[in-house]
Amino acid sequence: MITAERKPLEEIMEYIAPYNRILLLGCNECVTVCAAGGRKEVGLLASGLQMAMLKQGKSIEIKEHTLERQCDPEYVEEIVSMIGGADAVLSMACGCGVQTLASRYRDMPVFPAVNTKFMGASEKQGVWGERCHGCGNCVLGETGGICPIARCAKRIMNGPCGGSTTGKCEIDENVDCAWQLIWDRLKDLGQTDKYLQINEAKDWRTGTGGGPRKIIREDLAE
Repeated sequence: MITAERKPLEEIMEYIAPYNRILLLGCNECVTVCAAGGRKEVGLLASGLQMAMLKQGKSIEIKEHTLERQCDPEYVEEIVSMIGGADAVLSMACGCGVQTLASRYRDMPVFPAVNTKFMGASEKQGVWGERCHGCGNCVLGETGGICPIARCAKRIMNGPCGGSTTGKCEIDENVDCAWQLIWDRLKDLGQTDKYLQINEAKDWRTGTGGGPRKIIREDLAE
């Protein structure tokens, strides 16, 4: 899932300082799971902003709403009736949600209330770790299901590097070396021959024309 963390209250307040009526939007998907932008977090942020503004002697109107998904135009359309009563929108979704809102409501200022971090998995309660970089050419089948791009600090395709010591990364003694993890996994699977294969360097180009990537499913597209 996409993980996120709420921005500092001071930064959010700077965004909305010129406005009196705020539509605060949460998202019921990824940011809800990682406790950054769901219905509960919308309520907490609204209360925090109200109290902070009162301390500054300013009154502000905040309308709260949580969409099923902010990155889906179908759900973003639900707030048409709310937009007219707002001076600005404050989104607690990931960057995809913020951009979808801004694209649909072009005359309305849309600000992010969270910082989008990475695609990750839950390690334990309250802890999420990066697991996927979205590189567009998955190599997990060759690396025992462990991503060298997301989990190696240097994102090297053939490791380990010279900085690996006793299975730990040189950046932090608490960070596992991704290529040690890959070796251990391949060993458990009886596939250590894959470790000897030379993997080509990643081609980070997004296509012959450049620009943002896109997936088109002809069987689903209208």
